[in-house]
Amino acid sequence: MKKLCAQASVLVSTVLLVGVLPVLANAPSGDEPPDYSGITGMYYTLIALVLGYGVYDTFIKKS
Repeated sequence: MKKLCAQASVLVSTVLLVGVLPVLANAPSGDEPPDYSGITGMYYTLIALVLGYGVYDTFIKKS
């Protein structure tokens, strides 16, 4: 049951990253310079997830 819950949470996280977060990337509008705050947040979130998994895999997960 734990394995099923873990797989489901990975699936939901992947769907959120692929489907929802790209909406937050701002498109340039008019004559103003483009605002990259949306894509920057996506990159920081992805980096935090990768680093968090590394900490979990190294220190918390029991083999």
